[in-house]
Amino acid sequence: MKQLYIKTWGCQMNVYDSDRMADLLAPLGYGPASGPENADMVILNTCHIREKAAEKMFSELGRLRKLKDRAADQQGREMRIAVAGCVAQAEGAEITRRAPFVDMVVGPQTYHRLPELVSQLDPGARRHLVDTEFPAEAKFDSLPEEASPRGPAAFLSVQEGCDKFCSFCVVPYTRGAEFSRPVEQILVEAKRLVAQGSRELTLLGQNVNAWHGQGPDGREWGLGRLLRQLAEIDGLDRLRYTTSHPLDMDEDLMMAHRDVPALMPYLHLPVQSGSDRILQAMNRRHTAADYLKILDRLRQYRPDIALSGDFIVGFPGETDRDFADTLKLVDAAGYAAAYSFKYSARPGTPAAGQTDQVEAQVSADRLAALQQVLDAWQMAFNKQTEGSQMDILIEKSAGRPGQLAARSPYMQSVYLDGPRDLIGQILPVVISEAGQNSVRASLLDAKGAA
Repeated sequence: MKQLYIKTWGCQMNVYDSDRMADLLAPLGYGPASGPENADMVILNTCHIREKAAEKMFSELGRLRKLKDRAADQQGREMRIAVAGCVAQAEGAEITRRAPFVDMVVGPQTYHRLPELVSQLDPGARRHLVDTEFPAEAKFDSLPEEASPRGPAAFLSVQEGCDKFCSFCVVPYTRGAEFSRPVEQILVEAKRLVAQGSRELTLLGQNVNAWHGQGPDGREWGLGRLLRQLAEIDGLDRLRYTTSHPLDMDEDLMMAHRDVPALMPYLHLPVQSGSDRILQAMNRRHTAADYLKILDRLRQYRPDIALSGDFIVGFPGETDRDFADTLKLVDAAGYAAAYSFKYSARPGTPAAGQTDQVEAQVSADRLAALQQVLDAWQMAFNKQTEGSQMDILIEKSAGRPGQLAARSPYMQSVYLDGPRDLIGQILPVVISEAGQNSVRASLLDAKGAA
């Protein structure tokens, strides 16, 4: 069997895409490799969102070139290297120029053609194949129905692309326009995952709550209705979805948090800034007040819901007052967790050309201050769960012998002691100790004692 190694950067959708690439190549005789050293094919599945994404990719390619040369010179075998994902989409020509030893460059909308591209590679040839078009056919129609098990918690991509065109974001240029998979296709994949042992599914999309797929009745469904339908699948105990945009949080979706017990009480809803002036410059098309009203509405439907968000500091033109508005929104929102990043200019986006870029040190100072506040909110949320009972999904073994890693309904990382045969089960625990980024728990016995 040939060995395949995939290195994945970025979001959960990239994780999903990497899994599907492995599924596509399995019929060609490729099985998983533990590392790149002895792999017959290495795929770098890249992300273009974070700072210096391309530099990190080229650095990794430099290491892979040495392995490729060693395989040819010392072992007489050929290692194929492919670059996939959003950096491949945005910078395919630059990749082939700077790294001519790369065999294939495929975008996030064309990786379903990997088997065809592999078949076109000539042994020993020094040419590279590039496929970064936005094809007319739907990628998901070409993905194989057969797939390897994903474990107790699995990702299921239902939507791709984005039509919002936030001024800082490359997604519309690398993933394309919004596309929603039809209901029947989603249900088939969901049932397969559950049959293979997945108890929890997270629905994925660059803008997942904009999903509006065709239902079996021929009508267009929204995400709330899809969640209700998925919850009817026997054996599917938990549902989540990410990542959402405030503009697409409609009433039916918010009501689903009240009506669907399988829908976990946790929502990641990025806002990016608390300043209306900066939100306008970002082309977010909502105000800070609009965002907070959505949070209030969600809490009316599901009082125990935990919320997280994303923030960008140092966006062009951001002043101290704008940043103070962001800190004010954080306190008003009361996040259980949140993520903050320094603004990083992405080539080709409108914000990259603005002249009023914020000084690097100012951005760094604001990031440190914001993260300190976010950490305090996260710690406070974790502390308030101490002593409480909840059901957790045990996902895998943890770092030390006899330790298990699990996930709470509120997306907390949970660690507890127990045997491996508990993996895949949903069990009641009591939270015994809270930390900054995780909590410890003890299993309850049949009588409810820890």
